[in-house]
Formats: sequence, structure tokens, C-alpha cells
Amino acid sequence: MNRSELEKFISDNYVCTSDFPWMQYPNFRVFRHPNNKKWFAVIMDIPKNKIGLPSDDIISVVNLKSDPIMVGSLLRENGFYPAYHMTKSSWISVVLEGSADDEKIKMLLDISFEATAVK
Repeated sequence: MNRSELEKFISDNYVCTSDFPWMQYPNFRVFRHPNNKKWFAVIMDIPKNKIGLPSDDIISVVNLKSDPIMVGSLLRENGFYPAYHMTKSSWISVVLEGSADDEKIKMLLDISFEATAVK
């Protein structure tokens, strides 16, 4: 799944709002619950070396909230990395260039959406 496919999937499947909150990072898009404004997905274009890959090339990633136990096991799979610029125990970064399984990304979106919803 690439960035535009993910953005379309989120817009089509979740009741949410989105915005670009950082003027200095115009491609960082945050998806929020409309009722509590909590983030459940943050899509960013970052240098690969920010997630431990050996390059300065830019790559799109999405940060998703997840269960800490699940985060640990996901880090062993292709396309999943410790969360960039978020709490690494409960967030994970997923590379949006096809190495991560699309169905797993969708499942993690559901988990992140539920984990950040009004209780």
C-alpha cells in the first residue's frame, strides 16, 4: 500500500477529520477522531535513516497506535519499525512502499482507531 492508497482507504472507511498541523512539514498529515481530536494515524515523509534504514532518501510512513505486545512482534516483520517521533512502546511506524502486508496495515488501523476513541 502506498501513501495515496492509505489516505483514500482511511477517508473511505473511518469517520474522521484530517489536517496538516505543521507548517514546516506540509506533507505530514494527521487523521483524528472528530469527537476527541485524538490522532489515530500520522502519515509522514521522512528520511529513511530516521527509522534505521541506511539512506537519506525520503520514504512515506504511517504511525499507528498499537498494543505494546503487538509492537514487539511486528518489529520482526518486513515494513515495520520503531515509531518515528512517538512513544515506541505503543506506536509503530509502517513503511508505505509495499513491503508491509496491506491487510495487516488495515487491521492495525482498526486497532489504532479503537485505541484512541472516546472511552
